[in-house]
Amino acid sequence: MPGWLRRFWWAVALVVFGAVGVGVWLSQASNTSRNQPPPRARVYTQFTACLLTDSDGVTAAESAPVWAGMQAASLNTLRKISYLAVSGPDTVANAEAFVNTLVQRKCDLVLAVGEPQVAAAETQAKVYPAQRFVVVGAGVSGGNLIVIPGGSAQQVQSAVAQAVQSAPQR
Repeated sequence: MPGWLRRFWWAVALVVFGAVGVGVWLSQASNTSRNQPPPRARVYTQFTACLLTDSDGVTAAESAPVWAGMQAASLNTLRKISYLAVSGPDTVANAEAFVNTLVQRKCDLVLAVGEPQVAAAETQAKVYPAQRFVVVGAGVSGGNLIVIPGGSAQQVQSAVAQAVQSAPQR
C-alpha cells in the first residue's frame, strides 16, 4: 500500500474516532437529567385539612404546633393542608364567616386554634353536622367535633397529626 493511501486512511480513522468522541461528550453534557435531583412534586389525595388561625397565621405560638402537626400528617398520608388567617376584628362573629369559608371550600376537616376561632368552629359544628371539626383548647368533644386539649407544643402537635391522619374522607 502506498504511503499516501496509508496516511489517508489514518486521517479518516482519526476524524471518525474524533467525531464519535465529540458526539459522546456532547450527549453526556446535554443529558442534564442525570445531574438533576429527583422531582419534588407530590401527588396528594383528595382529602384536605384546613386550619383557621388568628391574624398572625401559623407563626403564632398557639398556631405553630398545630400547623407542625398538620404538616407531619400531610407528609405521612399525602393529605393536602392549608390555613386561613382571620382578618378584621378578633370576635366570634367575625371568625364564623371564615369558618363558613372553609366549609364552602369543601375542607374535609376544619381545625381551629385561638379563642374566637374555636368558639366559632364549635358554633358552626352545630350548623354543619356533616362537616368534621377539630378545635385546640377547651371544649367538649361530640358528634362532628373533636377537642384537643392544650398542653405542651409536642403534645398538641402529636394529637393534631393523629387527628388529621385518622379523619375519614367525606
